[in-house]
Amino acid sequence: MIRCVSPIDGSIVAEREPLSRDAARAQVARAADAVAEWSSRSLAERIALVRAGVARVGEMNDEIVVELARQMGRPVRYGGEFSGFNERASHMADIASEALADIQVEDSSGFTRKIKRVPHGVVLVVAPWNYPFMTAINTVAPALIAGNTVMLKHASQTPLVGERLAQAFHAAGIPDAVFQNVFLDHATTADLIAEKSFGFVNFTGSVAGGQAIEQAAAGTFTGLGLELGGKDPGYVCDDADLDAAVDTLIDGAMFNSGQCCCGIERIYVAESLFDAFLEKAVALVSNYQLGDPLNPETTLGPMAQPRFADLVRSQTAEAVAAGATAHIDPALFPEDGGAYLMPQILTSVDHSMRVMREESFGPVVGIMPVRDDRDAIRLMNDSDFGLTASIWTRDVARAEAIGDRIETGTVFLNRADYLDPALCWTGCKNTGRGGGLSVIGYHNLTRPKSYHFKKD
Repeated sequence: MIRCVSPIDGSIVAEREPLSRDAARAQVARAADAVAEWSSRSLAERIALVRAGVARVGEMNDEIVVELARQMGRPVRYGGEFSGFNERASHMADIASEALADIQVEDSSGFTRKIKRVPHGVVLVVAPWNYPFMTAINTVAPALIAGNTVMLKHASQTPLVGERLAQAFHAAGIPDAVFQNVFLDHATTADLIAEKSFGFVNFTGSVAGGQAIEQAAAGTFTGLGLELGGKDPGYVCDDADLDAAVDTLIDGAMFNSGQCCCGIERIYVAESLFDAFLEKAVALVSNYQLGDPLNPETTLGPMAQPRFADLVRSQTAEAVAAGATAHIDPALFPEDGGAYLMPQILTSVDHSMRVMREESFGPVVGIMPVRDDRDAIRLMNDSDFGLTASIWTRDVARAEAIGDRIETGTVFLNRADYLDPALCWTGCKNTGRGGGLSVIGYHNLTRPKSYHFKKD
C-alpha cells in the first residue's frame, strides 16, 4: 500500500493501492495507443489544452495549499506553488512553436531537406514531494505539448498531487489515456522501464534513485533526464550587498524547511564580511516560528518525514562533536524529536564533515570564511554535486569569471534558489544528466527526424 503519513501529526492523509504489473502494462498500452491521435492534433490545440489544464489547477489552489501542508509540511502562509507552476507551464507554451519548428535546410526546385522534432511516445515522469506541482509540470507540460503521452508517478509523500493534476487536465479536455496519474511501486516501475515501455523517463530525486533508474534502463536505449542530489554553495564576495546576501542566502537555506532541490547548503563569505554576515544571519533565523504549517503564523513547518529530520540531526551533531559551533539557541525552537526540526547555523566547519559534503535537505547551513575568489572557487568545486551556485558581488565581470570556473548547472548572481523556465535546468557530476525547460527541454522530450526529398 502506498501511504502518505502527515508530518504534522502522524495521521494518514491518503492510502492508494499500487497497480499490479499486468494492470500497469495495460495502462502503458493505453498510453502508447493514444500517441498517434494526440500527436496528430495541431500544436495550437495541444498548447490550448495544456493551458486550460493549468488554469484548472489554479482554480483549485485554495484547497491545494492546505493539502500540501498536510502531505509534506509546507506552511500555508506561503500560498502553495501555483505562481511558479503557471510561470513554467506558460513559458513552455509560449516558446513551443519556435522550439518545435522544423529546421529548414533547403527548399529548392530540386530538393527539400529539413529536420523535424517528433515525440518519443510515452513519457514517464517520476516526480518528487518537495515541490510536487512545480517539479512535475517541468516535464508534463512540454511533454504533452510536444505530442507525447504522459504517465505521472508521484512520490508517496504527495499522492494527492497527481490526482489533482489528472482531475484538472481531464476536465480541460486532455484525454484520460494521454495523461495518466499512476500509483506504482519501485519494482513495477523498474520492470516497466526494463521492458522498454517508455520513450523517455524523467526522474527527480535521490542519487540512489537515479542509479536505480539507470540500472533499469540499461541496454534499452531509453532517454533519461535525471535531476538528483545537490549541495549548492553561495559565495559572498568582499564587495557584496551584505543585507541582500544574508536575506536571500539564508532564505535559500531554510525555506521549505531546507527541502529545496537548489537550496543553499553551504556558504562561503569573504573574511572582511564574515562576522557581520554571521551576526545578521543568526538574528534572522532566530526569529523564525517553527510549528504547525496550518497556522498562518508559522514560518517553518516540519520536515516531510521524521527520518529526514533525523539525518540532519545526525549531521549537525557529528559536526559539533568535531569542533563546529552551533549558533541558534535550541530554547527558541522546542522540538519533539520527530519531523519538527529546529533551524541551525554552523561555523568552524570544514569539508571533512558530512554536513558540508553530503546532501542535508534540511534547515541547516555551514558558513566558512574565505580569503579570496580562488579559495572560494576551490571550496565550491569540492563537492560531488553541481546543480546551482550563487555569487554575490557588484562586479558582473567578476561574477562571470568566477562562474566560468564553477562546476555547476546554473550560476546565479545576486539571487538564489530560483528556476528560470527560459534557461535550461540542468546539473553535473552526481546531480545528474539531461536538461529540462527552455528550448533544450523540448529537444530532450523529442527526437530529431531528418527528411531528404529529391523532387525530380
